[in-house]
Amino acid sequence: MSLRDRYGREAWGRYGFTDALRPSAHWYNDDVLGIDQGIGVLMAENLRTEMIWATFMQADEIRLAITKSGLHTQ
Repeated sequence: MSLRDRYGREAWGRYGFTDALRPSAHWYNDDVLGIDQGIGVLMAENLRTEMIWATFMQADEIRLAITKSGLHTQ
């Protein structure tokens, strides 16, 4: 069962999910902050195509930071 199915109108509004919710306290924030929505779009696209990760990993600064931290890429 999805959040939308379970909590309906309280959790879902004109622009999608509410910005914050706590169903156990019957509290649902009716605010929608656009800055919070952007990351969801990025995560969905990255899940779908991995384009975000591939683009991120092309940056010289990122590759240098990974090397300096002792990590390695696949």
